[in-house]
Amino acid sequence: MADIQKNTVHRLDITGYTAEGMGVARLEDRVVFVPYTIRGERWQVRLEKVNKHVAWGRGTKLLLPSPERAATDCLLYGKCGGCQFRHMSYAEELRAKGQRVADALERVGHVKLELPPVLGAENPDRYRNKVQFPVSHDRHGLSVGYYRSRSHDVLDAPDCALQPETVTRLRRAFKSWMERYSVSAYDEGTSRGVVRHLYVRTNSWGESLVCVVANAARLTQSGALVDIMRQAESGLSGVVLNTNTQNTNVILGDQYTLLWGQDWLEEELCGLTFRLSIPSFFQINHAQTQRLYNIAFDFAQLTGGETVLDLYCGIGTISLALARRAGRVIGAEIVPQAIEDARENARRNGVANVEFFCGDAGATAKKLAEEGVQPQVVCVDPPRKGLAPEVPAILAGMAPQRIVYVSCDPATMARDVARFNQLGYQAVKAQPIDLFPRTAHVETVVCLAQQI
Repeated sequence: MADIQKNTVHRLDITGYTAEGMGVARLEDRVVFVPYTIRGERWQVRLEKVNKHVAWGRGTKLLLPSPERAATDCLLYGKCGGCQFRHMSYAEELRAKGQRVADALERVGHVKLELPPVLGAENPDRYRNKVQFPVSHDRHGLSVGYYRSRSHDVLDAPDCALQPETVTRLRRAFKSWMERYSVSAYDEGTSRGVVRHLYVRTNSWGESLVCVVANAARLTQSGALVDIMRQAESGLSGVVLNTNTQNTNVILGDQYTLLWGQDWLEEELCGLTFRLSIPSFFQINHAQTQRLYNIAFDFAQLTGGETVLDLYCGIGTISLALARRAGRVIGAEIVPQAIEDARENARRNGVANVEFFCGDAGATAKKLAEEGVQPQVVCVDPPRKGLAPEVPAILAGMAPQRIVYVSCDPATMARDVARFNQLGYQAVKAQPIDLFPRTAHVETVVCLAQQI
């Protein structure tokens, strides 16, 4: 019998993955989680934490490598909290994500579907169209980069393979401006200092928008900042100051000051044009988002005359695309600014058969049901926590023919699928899609239909 104590070392075989992308092994009656390992590998593992039924370990020596193991091409891999799968082939990453979705649907959702392979990205790198760099200064100097995993220590990041090279150039120029003019970094402990974050948004046409989040209403040497950033990137459209003087983990404050250019970018998605301000929500992987939405449209099976309810509609991306295929679309979202953007996007694209309501998803759906609205199709794209407990029953009470569920978390999606199943709606098909390559996240589109 093995001595299963903290700091003891054991030979373990990796048999699968957790939802967070860690390898899973067994040691007698315990499950052991080991990061940066691959299914089929054998490792010498030092236990770092031991509970009654679960342990966490760190691989100290690779005894039997997987043919799917890949050389890590990032100096910060394993230090920052960004990537979980950069040590393996992209094919193995997609298999791991597909297994995660299948397991969730079967174990939590109590349905077994013929699940197609995860729809992977043509290019799993350089896809993030929005990046937010925390800024700090310590004994090692100025850092503009990412948080160390499970901490608020900032790691300086000269480059990141997930961000466009445009962002890399702008970050380098910004850091040089701070160093040249001795601009201070904000200190969370003392609430003193100026610069809190550097925020960069890009679009598919190579344009970029920069926002400096500061603990101040104005920046010294802001003219020099604009000059340096414009010299670094010819496609720069604007530089904005965001003022956040609150002692909070929330990145953006409420006050914006345009330093140069324009305070928005335009982006095209599914044949529609959207104007994106600094706080606007927009999916970070443009190419994969178009594929995701096309799957959702296919699952909706619209013929031109249907009424569609789109809950959690954000700035109206799915609603407006659905409106070109439906008779009437009603979008609902709890964030007032998003609804304003959605209405403006409808006007800009000349879409007249869509209306937007600001409110909680459950309350809005209930109000519409009471008014006699009977959509043939409902589309939901909830946050990671999934639908609120009362929402499935409200939607089922509207008796739509189909419900299209766009999910960013397999566990909460599967939980909601089980709820819908009890209400007479069965999952008939699903398609996982990888919007966040190299990370543990995976999206899934599920089509639920009325049981006959």
